[in-house]
Amino acid sequence: MERRVAREFRHKVNLLIDNEAEKDYLYDVLRMYHQSMNLPVLVGDLKLVINEPSRLPLFDAIRPLIPLKHQVEYDQLTPKRSRKLKEVRLDRLHPEGLGISVRGGVEFSCGLFISQLVKGGQADNVGLQVGDEIVRINGYSISSCTHEEVINLIRTKKIVSIKVRHIGMIPVKSSADEALKWQYVDQFVSDSGEGKGSVAGLASSGGRDNKEKKVFISLIGTKGMGCSISSGPTQKPGIFISNVKLGSLSAEVGLEVGDQIVEVNGVDFSNVDHKEAVRVLKSSRTLTISVVAGAGKELFMTEEERQREARLREQERQELMQQKRLALETNKIIKEQQEKERLRKLEISQKAAEEEERYRREIEQITAEEEKFKKEWEEDWGPKEPPKSLKTVTAEVHPAPHSKHRIDLKGVAHDQLETDDMDEVIMKQDKQGFQKYLEDFDPYSVFTPEQIMGKDVRLLRIKKEGSLDLAVEGGIDSPVGKIVVSAIYEGGAADKHGGIVKGDEILAVNGKILIDSRLAEAQATLAKAWNMGGDWIDLVIAASPPKEYNDEMTFF
Repeated sequence: MERRVAREFRHKVNLLIDNEAEKDYLYDVLRMYHQSMNLPVLVGDLKLVINEPSRLPLFDAIRPLIPLKHQVEYDQLTPKRSRKLKEVRLDRLHPEGLGISVRGGVEFSCGLFISQLVKGGQADNVGLQVGDEIVRINGYSISSCTHEEVINLIRTKKIVSIKVRHIGMIPVKSSADEALKWQYVDQFVSDSGEGKGSVAGLASSGGRDNKEKKVFISLIGTKGMGCSISSGPTQKPGIFISNVKLGSLSAEVGLEVGDQIVEVNGVDFSNVDHKEAVRVLKSSRTLTISVVAGAGKELFMTEEERQREARLREQERQELMQQKRLALETNKIIKEQQEKERLRKLEISQKAAEEEERYRREIEQITAEEEKFKKEWEEDWGPKEPPKSLKTVTAEVHPAPHSKHRIDLKGVAHDQLETDDMDEVIMKQDKQGFQKYLEDFDPYSVFTPEQIMGKDVRLLRIKKEGSLDLAVEGGIDSPVGKIVVSAIYEGGAADKHGGIVKGDEILAVNGKILIDSRLAEAQATLAKAWNMGGDWIDLVIAASPPKEYNDEMTFF
């Protein structure tokens, strides 16, 4: 059970995280938690890696790894996602507005998310939450809508229908050129002040200062815009909104005191005087106004407001410094993990090179001995029968039999098993009732899918008792193209085990893969594995398919 959970968790990590350093950091965080059992620290560290909505499923994957006594607290500390859609209805003409602020849009490469709620407002009362993603407005999907198009869509009806799903994160991006980042709801600091909800809160919310926005006002059937304008001083020229009446049309579309008007119906307001600005604003009943939000806010502040603004800026500065320190610490951890990973790979590479060189020398020595033995045998006996491998005898691994006799290590001749004797041996093995194959063996942890495609791969663990008494043939350079069992001799360790039969392909011995090996290399590997220390030898085989026999018929 634990192995399956760990395997599923690693699969989820590999699927959602590409950066190897981030993966190592995640595993280190979990190891440190199991040592300290400090759950709040764990969740805080996890949020540094699980830093975008696509990675949020990792919280669910980690939960089974948390001890049962901590799982309730873990659920309280981690963000709650919901796949279900929730639909609410809000009155656009309500005196206090919609009561929400949102950010995002297709121009920021993300959806539209609720970033602020007015406490006790409409949105708060119907159950909307900060971190909700708005997916539909008035029945229309907004997945491909800009911020401005969403505002226009909200104005189409008196009762606004909104469908949301809770994500628990907020997008942070001030401009199209800036990289998109995400913050958790409990870490997010809103750019707008308290109480600024309604439709005005739906203006592009990338930052506090000097963000241009466009509003559309229709004066048909109204008494006026409900705002006043003033010219700026010499050091800050321009046309600014100096007053906005509560509940007026200007307040509804989001105009605020201190906004600088830069264009009206295509007319540039950069160098117009106050009189000309009033004339343009009154020249049409339909106005398209571009403003820079808060550009002249300080011109209309009281001393108390200036002090409050200074405190807010200092608070923001402190928060930014804290984020910077956190980012530096995170970057340091990631770099340390990257260096650790580099050194680990270098060590593995060096060990692999040393092992490869040692193996190459052994193969050369074995090949030389094989050639010498073959030459001596041909001189004594001629080329009628293939010679027996010197290493095969030493390893007690027999070459393919060509007669009804074999020679074991003691030099005693044995008759080949007759069919009836073999059937009797197989029946005895089946009655023993031991486990022939290890059930929890995962072949994909050793071989590539191409190497074992279509094969019935099994892992055998054979106890070293006496001789192995197993003969092999073939090899990568033979017509067979693989290492195949050619005979199992009675009384040997392979025969007693009962899990391997003639025709099975040997894929690996004690972790050494033999798929691309020559016969001499395979025999040498078997010899070394059988003669070295330990009580068991592990063989990975591809079981040969069962033969199909036609009905037997006897003719007289």
